[in-house]
Amino acid sequence: MINFEEELKKFRPSLEIEDAEDIIYNQDLDDMSDVLIKLLKNAKADGQDNQKR
Repeated sequence: MINFEEELKKFRPSLEIEDAEDIIYNQDLDDMSDVLIKLLKNAKADGQDNQKR
């Protein structure tokens, strides 16, 4: 029979998993609202540039 307490004592997380977690959690990803705000700001700036010409 498996002794879960003993197995848990032997557990060591994989280094690759820990590295992946750090990379994933430390990324500054834009969500859709950030993307839309940037698009609207760019469109507004382009519109103002075209009016000056």
